[in-house]
Amino acid sequence: MTAAYQSLRIEQADGIAEVVLTGPGKGNALGPDFWREMPEVLRTLDADDSVRVVLLRGEGAHFTYGLDLTAMMESLGPLLVGEGNLALERTRLLQLIERMQAATEGLARCRKPVLAAVHGWCIGGGIDLIAACDFRYCSREAKFSLREVRVGITADLGALQRLPRIIGEGNTRELAYTGGDIDADRALQMGLVNRVFATPDELLVEARATARKIAENPPLVVQGAKQVMEYCADKSVADGLRYVAVWNSAFLQSHDLAEAFAAYAERRPPRFQGR
Repeated sequence: MTAAYQSLRIEQADGIAEVVLTGPGKGNALGPDFWREMPEVLRTLDADDSVRVVLLRGEGAHFTYGLDLTAMMESLGPLLVGEGNLALERTRLLQLIERMQAATEGLARCRKPVLAAVHGWCIGGGIDLIAACDFRYCSREAKFSLREVRVGITADLGALQRLPRIIGEGNTRELAYTGGDIDADRALQMGLVNRVFATPDELLVEARATARKIAENPPLVVQGAKQVMEYCADKSVADGLRYVAVWNSAFLQSHDLAEAFAAYAERRPPRFQGR
């Protein structure tokens, strides 16, 4: 990708696209540029057959401080204050929220697996982002906070909908009602993250290693596993089994399947092409 972005950077090589949060707000706070750029970036990565996995991380000392309230006031302010805030302004606020939701929805709907690597603070909108990822790693000093309630906002970008599937209803309600902070050990205990690493540097090394493992597998099969799991999330086991049977009856035959058998027979690493 050659496009220049104000709020993030794309580093792409060997089937892995790293989406790096860069600000410009303090602590990679998520301002207007981010909410405009992130959906576009995700649409581009989703359509790029050379991309097999996405790694989401933050630049500098933190993943993200969450919503950049100061930067967002130009668009939010007129819709929140004043005596004339009636149906038209309510409609525009609804449209603004829906445009912002496109950033987290883009992560969730991306056909490619998305791994979040969290260090430092992950606050508010950052929780919405990582909840939309397939799974999450963090470093020992990472801290998490679903802090919207402390600034008079009901979290509206996906965390309340996705976290119960990840950490359960009770843990989600605790985070949402208190706006409290949790450390890496608590995040691991409740299942918010899969693994905890000693330092941010080790976190990045291991996250990249996992991304490489994913990228080395047949990409259409990995994407199929993601789509089947997403479909089955709110279905019965019977419905899920029927769906995956139909899926494989349509997509099992492939060049990559033949390559897997050939590589096994020839005792060599497979070379999957996504065909």
